[in-house]
Amino acid sequence: MLRGRQGHRDAIGRLIDGAREGRGGALVLRGEAGIGKTALLDEAAATAEGVRVLRATGVEAETALPFAALQMLLRPAPRTQALPPAQARALHAALGLPAPDPATTDPDDPDDPDDSDGQGGRGGAGRFLTALAVLNVLSDLASDRPVLCLVDDAHWLDPASADALLFAARRLDAEGAAIVFAAREGFAAPGLPALPLDGLDRPAAAALLAERSPGLDDAVRDRILDEASGNPLALLELPAALSAAERAGHRPPPPALPVTGRVIAAFGTRIERLPQGPRLALSVAAAEGTGDLAAVLRAARLLGAAPGDLDAAVRAGLLRITGTRARFRHPLVRAAAYQLMPLTTRLAVHGALAEVSDGARRALHRAAASPEPDEDVAAELEESAAAARERGAPAAAAGLYEHAARLSPAEADRTRRLIRAAQAAITGGRTGHAADLAGRAAAMPLGPVPLAEVAMVRATAEFERGAPPGTARHLADSAVPVAGTDPGLALTLLVMAAGNAWSAGEDGEVRRIAGLAAGIGAAAVGTCVTRAAGETASAAAALVGLGRVAAGDAASGLPLLRDVVEAARVDPPGSLIARLLVLSLALLLGDDGTAAQLAAADAAHARHRGLAGALPATLQVLAQTQAAAGLHRDAAATAAEALALARETGQRHREARLAAVTARIAAIEGDRDRCRALAAATAGSVAEAAAAGACALGLLDLGLGRHHDALRVLEEAAAGPARRTAAVAYAAADLAEAAVGAGDPQRARVAAGRLTAWAAALDRPWVSAVALRCRALLDPSEETFQAAMRLHAAGGPPFEHARTALLHGAWLRRERRRADARGPLRLALSVFERLGAAPWADRARGELRATGGTVPAPDGGPDPLDRLTPQELQIVRLAASGAGNREIAARLFLSHRTVEYHLYKAFPKLGVTSRTELARFA
Repeated sequence: MLRGRQGHRDAIGRLIDGAREGRGGALVLRGEAGIGKTALLDEAAATAEGVRVLRATGVEAETALPFAALQMLLRPAPRTQALPPAQARALHAALGLPAPDPATTDPDDPDDPDDSDGQGGRGGAGRFLTALAVLNVLSDLASDRPVLCLVDDAHWLDPASADALLFAARRLDAEGAAIVFAAREGFAAPGLPALPLDGLDRPAAAALLAERSPGLDDAVRDRILDEASGNPLALLELPAALSAAERAGHRPPPPALPVTGRVIAAFGTRIERLPQGPRLALSVAAAEGTGDLAAVLRAARLLGAAPGDLDAAVRAGLLRITGTRARFRHPLVRAAAYQLMPLTTRLAVHGALAEVSDGARRALHRAAASPEPDEDVAAELEESAAAARERGAPAAAAGLYEHAARLSPAEADRTRRLIRAAQAAITGGRTGHAADLAGRAAAMPLGPVPLAEVAMVRATAEFERGAPPGTARHLADSAVPVAGTDPGLALTLLVMAAGNAWSAGEDGEVRRIAGLAAGIGAAAVGTCVTRAAGETASAAAALVGLGRVAAGDAASGLPLLRDVVEAARVDPPGSLIARLLVLSLALLLGDDGTAAQLAAADAAHARHRGLAGALPATLQVLAQTQAAAGLHRDAAATAAEALALARETGQRHREARLAAVTARIAAIEGDRDRCRALAAATAGSVAEAAAAGACALGLLDLGLGRHHDALRVLEEAAAGPARRTAAVAYAAADLAEAAVGAGDPQRARVAAGRLTAWAAALDRPWVSAVALRCRALLDPSEETFQAAMRLHAAGGPPFEHARTALLHGAWLRRERRRADARGPLRLALSVFERLGAAPWADRARGELRATGGTVPAPDGGPDPLDRLTPQELQIVRLAASGAGNREIAARLFLSHRTVEYHLYKAFPKLGVTSRTELARFA
């Protein structure tokens, strides 16, 4: 019977009941060692009638072994037959199973030379394909009966297993599967509910002590109650370590220690009572750590211990043997046994275990048996690291590379392995660890290429922290030494540098980078016989164009950028970094159509390959183009997905950029509280995101008629470091309108002049239309308004078209041309209502009433799509396009049962009864 844990038992019971009813969920039990986490999991397993129970335990000795815990959990029932081929291959590799039947391979899934997830290295694809496969396996298992996964000692999970299980846990929705993690502090599980376990209260602790250790002296009993602090394991083990005299109060107990230390000491006392042979066998089990009985027996035999020596440890209550596994009664028993080993014994034990192991386990045992650098051992660790990376376990690979570096006798080998460790850590989303590793590598003598590799890792890590000043300069400086031998690598560094400098508003650095790129590009043009050389030249041209814009010469810079984007539209570059550059340039040029086309293609590619780390940046661009096209609900759904993925892949800087996208939507819709909260989330971030948030606030104030407030905010952005970014450049129209409303035509003319010059260099119809609108604000004429409306008719953001129509109609009304005013005003009102732009619709409605015309009722009432959640909307859009449930699940990183569930919920909201009826919502 568990004492004092009814609330925790009820919480786990509700989770299991939910799984029985077809709902998914997860829970994290947190508490110190011995507090009762395992007992709660044991009870859950014993009482979960009719539920398939899968169990795994994190093992300290396996934290460097990729997917060790996942193998423990899923190998008994992998059920991979129904998985998409790419997911099946990834999961088979993770579980150490033979590759799936080649007949099931995906013909549209060739090896991709750009198999990067956007975080500085390769190997990210398998990581997320494996995680998605885990989710789908749990979903498929639950189709037979509910599934309960119990993961003990989660703080010791290997990173690859932790990533996969947490990814799945956050997406459990309608799967009929539940996961309970039990962990000490240090196990990060953002997004999952957590339930702390504190010590038992005094009455419950006293009852447990009286039941399990009767006959204690009253003073001894009170001291144990005080020292145990309600920790159940301490209440059981502290009395067991006392001698008869100490139990009776005739001799004082040992001095008090912290609870964990006291328990380890108590276990140590019991271990020291064992004869030498059983102690040696227990030492082997402690060093082996995984519970592989065969490995323990073989290694113990090499050291002279007999198989029967383990029996004494079992009789002492320290070890349990079931089938082929040898498990310590508690992880603290293993800690005590390992700590008690003398150094010579520890080295001998690991050496014996290395002889009976293979793969990464052998490499790790050899490393533990090597107190001094050893190139042979280091090379074996490096080989294991490379294998881990190929299997989609970059964080585990980082640890193995780092271990290899520590054992490398030669400085060059140590440096190379540290750099590989840093690259793997970045790919695995361990930004802080990557920065530390790269910093250690940077302290060593580096050649040009290693210096460039270190710079890329450090820059990526620093960018995740907010792209501080200096990051771009460091990248650019690292590009110079490799420019002669590897212009492609040099341009990659310069592209990263330019992106950081542009985002941070470092115009001088952008100009310097452009100068460096010009020379590299000229050299590449001379050898432009391959696609790679052509892409190098194109990237150089893009950086030169950015440099001219940063110098204030938009007239010559923007056409260069336009040529690069147009070429990429026809033939997108192969490099992800180059494609991201093109996307940002397309937005700067106001070419939302090309940006949407390229972003959609990149997102589809990333989803197909499982490159979750590459998606947040691409989805951000897609959300921006959706918002510009007036698809506010779709943009919000896309931004929400990007935000969740950014958090899961450690891209904290992306949150502010996504907040700026949704802040603009809130500004158009007049949602004051939401817009201000989102804009606040951009403050203090990179200059580009902060400026975009400020421009959203300015647009909000403008829509609400607060012209002076709008003018102040927008002028600050226009004078700030991000003044040349897309958000600020196009907000010049808002600034001009705010200045006119505030009675300051001079400021309006300055802003309108900037936008007119920008529009002339771009030759983009909708931008030219907005520039003409600004001119008409200051010098209104029918010709100017009509010219603007004709340009809007060629396409572009509907919100801008409606604003021009509103101002045109308002001017016509003031000119007493009321009948003429009604047409543009009705157009403006219709668009504003469709966009949910409440303050702008109110203005249009007021102007229309002032003409004496009738104000039409809202067209058709609320849109049924407004009733859907962002995730339901995404699923409905894909289903309406003809995608099947499993295809939708793979694209959105969900299980197919969750897709089915959301469609089931969406049908009545949309008033449809069949999938074919969704076509009108495509």
